[in-house]
Amino acid sequence: MKLDLSIIFTAKTFAKLAEAYGWTIFITVFSLLIGIILGTLIAVFRVIPQTNVFARVLNKISSVYVSVFRGTPLMVQLFIFSFVIFVNVEFINSTVSSYIIAVIGFGLNSAAYVSEIIRAGILSIDKGQMEAGRALGLSYGQTMKSVILPQAAKNIIPPLGNEAITLVKDTSVALIIGVNEFFTVIKQLTASSYNVVTPYLFAAVVYYVTVAIMSFGLNKLEKRLRKSDAR
Repeated sequence: MKLDLSIIFTAKTFAKLAEAYGWTIFITVFSLLIGIILGTLIAVFRVIPQTNVFARVLNKISSVYVSVFRGTPLMVQLFIFSFVIFVNVEFINSTVSSYIIAVIGFGLNSAAYVSEIIRAGILSIDKGQMEAGRALGLSYGQTMKSVILPQAAKNIIPPLGNEAITLVKDTSVALIIGVNEFFTVIKQLTASSYNVVTPYLFAAVVYYVTVAIMSFGLNKLEKRLRKSDAR
């Protein structure tokens, strides 16, 4: 089977691929946003001193959450969200609902991994920083927000970037719940054209370029952080 670029570069097909790629980026960005916000909360819940029942309950719930989402396949989680939890729920309309469910599913899954990244970043900061903040009269939350997390961010960003890159590629799994993202359209194009080589090679190039751009941005950000450390 030969390479036939005319399969891709027709006005209708290219427009369809561009729209689907836009949905892939949409799912990635908003899922990562959910993952970072929820993951930060979970990470903090797992490192706070367990001095009372409330703190211990939060720690336990967070630990179970991470264990469940890291211990079960993403595909199974998407199935459960789409066909069990949100089976009778419609966000705006049925088409948009599948994208929102995908964002929720990927976001909650990502939060489990992001929380471990952030937790590791927090634990990498010397305990004396927390003690110094408390000695200055700051509360635990204020010290975490103003002293610990800003320092931990420099250790968090590289693995967080890797999580974002992984998330871009994992969005292809969303086809199982009817999301018309980039890889879904590629599979449809393969079936309609009876050509496997061209669509899949095109998909590989698009994913590679996307990851390369993200990696370039992350490298620039890391260099800026290293410069700020040198001052």
